[in-house]
Amino acid sequence: MKAVIQRVSQAEVKVGGATVGKISSGLLLLIGIDEEDEKTDADWLVQKIVNLRIFGDGEGKLNLSVKDSSGEILCISQFTLIADYKKGNRPSFIKAAKPEKAIPLFEYFKGEIARSGLKTESGIFGADMKVSLLNDGPVTIVMDSKTKN
Repeated sequence: MKAVIQRVSQAEVKVGGATVGKISSGLLLLIGIDEEDEKTDADWLVQKIVNLRIFGDGEGKLNLSVKDSSGEILCISQFTLIADYKKGNRPSFIKAAKPEKAIPLFEYFKGEIARSGLKTESGIFGADMKVSLLNDGPVTIVMDSKTKN
């Protein structure tokens, strides 16, 4: 699984002009699921993300996690993170998990984030989503569960 983690002051996702997910201060997560990903990949990412110390403390140092700062989470599924762009100029998404695998794994991931006690919102899997955010910092980190060791 791949995750693009953006620290935000606010973020929102709309589908068909209607807001389906909205947060204030916290993290916007763009999540890509590979055909080889399993629950262990989701578990690893969840633990890293909810404990990642990228929020400022009283001295302005990045010492607080999203949990420590009472932040919120907005999860967006994004199969394009699994793009293979090595050959030619048109990316291939052949390694992205098919919906029958990706949807349950994405739902599991969101559920585990929510179980950590954080307010968790999301977009709609497979929908044409319009995501807006106010990146804070900016602080943006990319994680890949395949490179965890």
